[in-house]
Amino acid sequence: MNSLSKYFKNKTFLTGACLSAFVLAFMLAGFFILPYDPNFTDASAKLQSPSAIHFFGTDSLGRDLFSRIMTGLRISVLIGTIVMIFGFLAGLLLGSVCGWFGGILDTVIMKLVSTQMAFPGILLALMLVAIFEPNIKVTVFVLCLMSIPRFTRITRSGYIKFKNSLFVQSARAHGAGNFRIMYIHILPNILSDLLITATLTFSMAILNEAGLSYLGLGVRPPYPSFGRMLNDAQHYIFINPTGVIFPLIFLIILVFGVNLMGDGISKVNGK
Repeated sequence: MNSLSKYFKNKTFLTGACLSAFVLAFMLAGFFILPYDPNFTDASAKLQSPSAIHFFGTDSLGRDLFSRIMTGLRISVLIGTIVMIFGFLAGLLLGSVCGWFGGILDTVIMKLVSTQMAFPGILLALMLVAIFEPNIKVTVFVLCLMSIPRFTRITRSGYIKFKNSLFVQSARAHGAGNFRIMYIHILPNILSDLLITATLTFSMAILNEAGLSYLGLGVRPPYPSFGRMLNDAQHYIFINPTGVIFPLIFLIILVFGVNLMGDGISKVNGK
């Protein structure tokens, strides 16, 4: 509890946590008080300005923006969480094996990681999505692949740094095996670096998903994605600017809040 309180004493982390909590609370409220079906169209109510009936107005098909943003947040947070957890676990496994054991396995894995990192992530995503039929499963799969290299490199460097340290030698002298040393003794010492990487991965996954959906290669209709909402609303930006403004505000708050939490963790741990 004390270790958690030190983060909330940091203004950067606290600001990010408050912004993220606001967006998450708004998203969770949608499970209980969703005003309209986010996919229900009403031609008589299209492109309406914010009102007591439609809090954020409506889009070009008469769909309620308030409800669509609530639902779109679920998709963004779900994708960001899946990508972050997958990248964390896969990168931890690969990076720990490379950093602890080294050898030919380390060389092969790191060559593959370096090759993927040298290739722009969004181009890799566009290529893979273009090969397969664009849908939410392909989008998540592509973003998961993109998340692995960063976690792998951070983990590997941490294990190389600590594998010859005194506490590792002491644990080995007391009969600890490789698995115990790797994940009980070394892992807690690099966890803050991995958490910082996790926040960055989460926000980048959300932005990349929005970018792919904006291009029509990510989440497909009728699912409400931020990228899809922005793409649909851009044609009517001068008629009904709220169709762009409100999705953009929530996307910025979510990404900015998570990034501030990562910066706060970095400052607290002196990284």
